[in-house]
Amino acid sequence: MHGQAVIETPRLILRQWKQADKKQFARINCDAKVMEFFPAHLTRAQSDALVAMIETHFRKHGFGMYAAELKSNHTFIGFIGLNVPSLRAHFTPCVEIGWRLSPGVWGRGLATEGALAVLQYSRDVLGLHELVSFTVPANVRSRRVMEKLGMSHDAADDFDHPQLPPGHPLRKHVLYRLRLDPSA
Repeated sequence: MHGQAVIETPRLILRQWKQADKKQFARINCDAKVMEFFPAHLTRAQSDALVAMIETHFRKHGFGMYAAELKSNHTFIGFIGLNVPSLRAHFTPCVEIGWRLSPGVWGRGLATEGALAVLQYSRDVLGLHELVSFTVPANVRSRRVMEKLGMSHDAADDFDHPQLPPGHPLRKHVLYRLRLDPSA
């Protein structure tokens, strides 16, 4: 199983979660800037439940959303990794690449750096053939990371998020895709 892998980049360590990560992750999940494109901030209990779901995902699939820490000072800054979304849509089942980082590290290319390493791991170790990523149209920061990863957007793939009610301002989502060639 690949779930125990540690992925390193020049500035990041992507690793399994530690108990100590939960407090900072809860801070990230209740930050207004971070959660701008989500339906609600997460309470501490909801944030801890998300960590438990991520850990369960690792056990089930052998990969998941890795805890991201800075190599320079070993500070936990959020997550970067892979997820098999539970939602039903025209593009599922699939593997999603995603990230959620503390706003204190935004604008430094860390999401792109970590996601590029996860993308390489997805292709070279896991042998995945495609990754997707999705967000609301207004989330230009995440969309820019998707583009830097080489993902492409086709408006025909856009969808209404099935877990949000009709008329919800965040229901409309854009979908990005990236074909991977495991032999490359």
